[in-house]
Amino acid sequence: MSIDLKTIKHIAKLSRISIDDKKAKELEKDLNSIFEFIEALNKVDTKKVDPLTSIAETSLKLRGDEVKTKNIREQILKNSPDENKDFFVVPKVVE
Repeated sequence: MSIDLKTIKHIAKLSRISIDDKKAKELEKDLNSIFEFIEALNKVDTKKVDPLTSIAETSLKLRGDEVKTKNIREQILKNSPDENKDFFVVPKVVE
């Protein structure tokens, strides 16, 4: 896959980013080299490789699931923009 200058400018327009021709040519070069690297990675045979979640072979320490603070409802609800004793009241966002 390769990206041309027209595509770079189209993406910049959609992103509302102003770029000049020099910067667009640099981005074209950079993005094409990234895509070449991705294509090279796609050619690597990984069928016999187990998936990793991390390169460090560590396991997570388990801890007990316990409540450390109790009855802080009133303290939390003090931060609500409008007063209500049961839940947060916030302004309507979607019309």
